[in-house]
Amino acid sequence: MAENQTKPPKDASRRNFLKVSGAALGGLVAGGVIGGIVGGNMKGATKPEQAAPETQPAGNAKDYNQAPMFFNQEQLRITEAAAERIFPKDELGPGAKELGVAYYIDHQMASQWGLNAKDYMMGPFYKAEVTQGYQDSYKRNELFVMGLQVLNDHSSKKYQKAFADLAAGEQDEVLTAFEKGKEVQLNGVPSSTFFEMLRTLTIEGVYSDPLYGGNKNMGGWKMRKYPGDQMSYMTIIDKNEFVTMEPLSLHDHLKHS
Repeated sequence: MAENQTKPPKDASRRNFLKVSGAALGGLVAGGVIGGIVGGNMKGATKPEQAAPETQPAGNAKDYNQAPMFFNQEQLRITEAAAERIFPKDELGPGAKELGVAYYIDHQMASQWGLNAKDYMMGPFYKAEVTQGYQDSYKRNELFVMGLQVLNDHSSKKYQKAFADLAAGEQDEVLTAFEKGKEVQLNGVPSSTFFEMLRTLTIEGVYSDPLYGGNKNMGGWKMRKYPGDQMSYMTIIDKNEFVTMEPLSLHDHLKHS
């Protein structure tokens, strides 16, 4: 090679590489992180038009909190049916099913609480006093899934049907047996332990902030005329009469573009 031949500038070689790479990757990551980086380094290149994201029609917005994170479909169905009998729909308002309580319970099972992440779980395990709360060796989500299975098995044995397919009165009889804790056992754990967890989680799902999966559309709060997460009560604090306020959730305090 002749000594006086000039080498191409380093930045020109890099630019050519990026152009070639951009052509290969652009179709795979259109508008993505890699495409954005490559496009930013291509001087003079025109940015390809991106298709507008699909929008949901007004009044048909999806609730992305309403999705199982832990249960399979059958476990979710049993939980939904059991929670509805504990907090049924009536003339005063929606029940647990309509309020999405099963999703709240599912999310709790998938959380650190459901995994007993902050509890000492190494044993030895002794019979707990009533005032000591949950003290069993099973993780909460393990116990709950076991309870759902036994609930179904007991229903099939007594009525030849799955729990979710029973009539309301039959479901009440099964849940009453679990509440008493004498007729049914869950691998040595009284069924009443499972029932107490189910009842507590159901009430939490009805009245917790919708952020956690239940209390859909703040229906639980509206039945109680509970104002939710208000930032201030300064405008009504000196009023003698009861003031009904439109409830607010934690989501309502976020700034949306």
